[in-house]
Amino acid sequence: MAKNSAALESWRVGRKLKLKDLDPGARPFAGSSREADDARLDELAIEIDRLQDLLYANGSAGAPPKLLLVLQGMDTSGKDGTARSVFSRCSPLGVRVAAFKAPTEVERAHDFLWRVHAVVPRSGEIVVFNRSHYEDVLVPFVERWIDAAERDRRLGHINAFERLLHDGGTRVLKCFLHISKAEQKERLQARVDDPAKRWKFNLGDLATRAKWKQYVAAYETALAATSTAHAPWYVIPADSKTNRNLMIARLVAEVLKGMKLKAPKPDFDPAAVKIV
Repeated sequence: MAKNSAALESWRVGRKLKLKDLDPGARPFAGSSREADDARLDELAIEIDRLQDLLYANGSAGAPPKLLLVLQGMDTSGKDGTARSVFSRCSPLGVRVAAFKAPTEVERAHDFLWRVHAVVPRSGEIVVFNRSHYEDVLVPFVERWIDAAERDRRLGHINAFERLLHDGGTRVLKCFLHISKAEQKERLQARVDDPAKRWKFNLGDLATRAKWKQYVAAYETALAATSTAHAPWYVIPADSKTNRNLMIARLVAEVLKGMKLKAPKPDFDPAAVKIV
């Protein structure tokens, strides 16, 4: 366990970040056997289910705990696949996925965090953000809809927002799914080639891919500016789907264990209850 924790911390984002120095093809958590890795992932999924059950049970406690998992990354980096794999054993009662696309007209009429605050975790709940509030910094800056000063203001607002969530009992865990440009090419081509996957392909993905370097630079700035003690970022090597899922599952399990959750005491005397 200690070895796993140390390995995770080595991928935690500090105040300086150069993604080119971190290998997206690294497999720090994947082994040599796919069967063994699948078994380990299933064990972690079962453990997460057990811990999620305790989290849900404590939803009405005096300081109800919650967990927000933020998944960010380039197109095809595996945000959907991560959510399916890591929470495959969990009850849908306590886990919810919120996906963010381009803001609607109503959402644009409010501040950029308005739509995000509406879907953060409720008491006792785990929420997975498939993309997130960071989209409203990264995309507008790369597309030059906002300047550096506005970008920095928004990053400051995000830090304050995530601090607010933390102070209200929400543990915030943020994962950047680090995929290589070569691996993305293969996954995009697979979507085009497979009739069952073509619905996932958008021509706009190619326009974003053409600005790969700009998006990498924007991510480096955003992640370094917002990786805090109460809302840390982790870079997840994502060329290997197996490594990606194992690494994030381990992170989620450790965060839940760190909450030191216990089954709440009943408001009745079990010894006095007789079921007939």
